[in-house]
Amino acid sequence: MILLALVLCPLLGAFVMGAVGHRRGADSLNVLFSFGTFAISLLLAFRVFAEGTVTGGSDQLFSDGFSAIFVVITGGVGATTSLFSLRYMAIEKARGHLGPERTRLYLALYQVFILAMLVVLVSNNMGLLWVALEGATLATVLLVAWTRTPASVKAAWKYFILCGVGIALALFGTILLYFASEKTLGPGGTALLWTHLDGVKTTLEPTVIGLAFIFFIVGYGTKVGLVPLHSWLPDAHAEGPTPISAVLSGLLLNVALYAILRIKVLADGSLHNHLTSRLLMGFGLISVLLASLSMWRRQDIKRLFAYSSIEHMGLATFAFGLGGPVGAFAGLLHMTAHSLIKSAIFFVVGHVVQTSGSQKIPEIRQVGERIPALARALMIGGLAITGLPPFAIFASEFLILSTAVVRAPWAIPPILLALLITFGVIFRRIQEMTGGSATSAPALRDGPVLTFYPVWIHFGLALFIGLFFPESLGRLYHTALLSIGLTHGQ
Repeated sequence: MILLALVLCPLLGAFVMGAVGHRRGADSLNVLFSFGTFAISLLLAFRVFAEGTVTGGSDQLFSDGFSAIFVVITGGVGATTSLFSLRYMAIEKARGHLGPERTRLYLALYQVFILAMLVVLVSNNMGLLWVALEGATLATVLLVAWTRTPASVKAAWKYFILCGVGIALALFGTILLYFASEKTLGPGGTALLWTHLDGVKTTLEPTVIGLAFIFFIVGYGTKVGLVPLHSWLPDAHAEGPTPISAVLSGLLLNVALYAILRIKVLADGSLHNHLTSRLLMGFGLISVLLASLSMWRRQDIKRLFAYSSIEHMGLATFAFGLGGPVGAFAGLLHMTAHSLIKSAIFFVVGHVVQTSGSQKIPEIRQVGERIPALARALMIGGLAITGLPPFAIFASEFLILSTAVVRAPWAIPPILLALLITFGVIFRRIQEMTGGSATSAPALRDGPVLTFYPVWIHFGLALFIGLFFPESLGRLYHTALLSIGLTHGQ
């Protein structure tokens, strides 16, 4: 019942927002539904780590330690983003940028988006997982085009086309997976149940599974933001509303990589070679390098941090490709820390754009003089996302590099070069925005009351994990990785 409750809460929220989202107080109702989903996700996680794997819906739904961690991250970031949206949307309404019907569309699609990602995470059926990821794409395409400007429509169309290509490739991978499993599990829906596949993975046809994994990593890798089908991500971030940029970077990229890792477990059991690890390391490393170099000339603050998301997801992908207990642990820690910090950075960026009247970096100046708290948050976010201590990303990057020294020493120079470029570019841009001459953007008539609670909650959690990393969290990570065998990587 708890799995059904987790799915039904955002589903009910979507219907309610679609019916009353245009009325006064609907934003607060959206927050209520989002925090309700977060509360259910915590209950599910407690049950999974206390009792083991939970199944439901005639075995179509399940949650183990690995999925439970991402369910909590999705529920938590979804809740804090809805809280940020409360003030963000109020400012947009006050400036006449937002009418009742567009508010209803935004709130309903937000709940649909959260629903789709949660279904991916608790789906036991690999076909249902594919459907849910496609649903997340459709919801976010409409949200990216939400402002209806030519640039936003173009970005949404590019997002739809590229992710459509990716999801088609993933569908072909799903068909190949079914073809390989039906000989052992028999025809029917059970041949795509992950729990059944995991039990017979050593008997699956290696050639078919290897080919399927290639389709999966290219297909779902499109949604992760891995090169070469990554160019939709900066456009979608730049043109969509800032709360959607936060959940795209903080949640959707994680969920897509989660899907790839589920397939990796099956492929490793069937292939007994290093194909999956080499593919993950290759795609991850190329993404890290290209993203860091692409940041060099970015003059749009949202595009800048979008490329940062590509870099960090590339690092996480590379970490899981390294394998071994430390590499897998570092990858999971990096995904967790990136979700917290990058979503918080986009909260800050949303305030920067609203108070400056522009998202072009040359037009954003003297943030420190105008709003000191905003400048401090921007600087802290820069420290955290570039991997400086004592934030959690420093710990994960240190573990990734220390593992690479043993398993892939050839990768150390390009990774260090990419990290150095990223550090230099982000801090140069932050200094330009917090200082400099007066902005050329038009002065704003209203003085918006900014909401920093979600920002400090996320930064505080990332700082706490980086400084202390409680033993209980370490046990949760170990249980999560053990549940899919990633602590025993090649």
